[in-house]
Amino acid sequence: MSSSENSAESNRILDAIRAKRERRTGKVGNIAELEASLVADIENFDLDEAERLARREQLASLGSGMSDASLAFPEIVPAGTVRSLERRQGTVQSEQNPQGIIAGSSLLGQLRQQAAIRQGELNTEQVERTAINNALDQALKYLFFYLHDLVQQLNIVKPAIPRHYSAADDAVFRNMVWQEGFADYRTQSQAAGAMVELVTLSFQLASSQGFTIDREGVAVERLRGALFDYGLQFSCKEFRNERSFVERAEFCIAGQISVSARWKANFADGTLTLETRNLERLGSDVHAKIRPDVVDQALLDEFGRLVLGLPNRFRELARRQGA
Repeated sequence: MSSSENSAESNRILDAIRAKRERRTGKVGNIAELEASLVADIENFDLDEAERLARREQLASLGSGMSDASLAFPEIVPAGTVRSLERRQGTVQSEQNPQGIIAGSSLLGQLRQQAAIRQGELNTEQVERTAINNALDQALKYLFFYLHDLVQQLNIVKPAIPRHYSAADDAVFRNMVWQEGFADYRTQSQAAGAMVELVTLSFQLASSQGFTIDREGVAVERLRGALFDYGLQFSCKEFRNERSFVERAEFCIAGQISVSARWKANFADGTLTLETRNLERLGSDVHAKIRPDVVDQALLDEFGRLVLGLPNRFRELARRQGA
């Protein structure tokens, strides 16, 4: 083969290689463009719009199936709207609506009547309860103002209290004199109405007279317990045998007595309770079920005489039924 032929053959091979390379580069470029186009389509895809299109196509495919009014789903309509439905038997006019169904229900009507009666009862009970609570609150306020003024005067006068207090058969307190007293009150929480629920009167009586009492055996603890219950001030000297048992005790009782009177509101039944300690005698006493409407000037004065140990009609007036 001549050199010219070899050169021509080499040129053809180079042209073929160059053409092959050019075609491969073009395909690679086309693939890159296709990938970019797909990515753009994915990014621009509207899911909501696709769902709406799918629904429209589904409804269209159903054809006349949804055009039958008897197959339509019920819908809520405004009050007073009248809707007519074409049925096989003909045209039926329906004038009922939710309000009409409720108004025409016999069961709901009965329940509505019962609820109205019960609501009226609750309102009446609430009015009565409020009136009772206000009466208790007002009565306790009267008591506090009266007792507060009473102790202010007695703290100055310091009168003798002509009452005998028996602590034991051989220990009787006499000639007691008022020392000091004070009145106080307590209210409910703000959430409960902040009404007065308790009024307290406390005072001290004293005498120059004291007592020394001997007790033996079981009588030692019996007297010790009684003195604790009365709230009396005392000291005790015990005498024990060789086995450390108390055979005898000597009690020295001071001539002082603490007296208290607590007026409490019973909001549940609308009454007052008076709890006393060492007032008329040593020990505790209770006057229950006192109506708030009997707490007037006469009752307060009689209670003041009771405190002072004077003749009084407090028990009689406390049992009144009120006006």
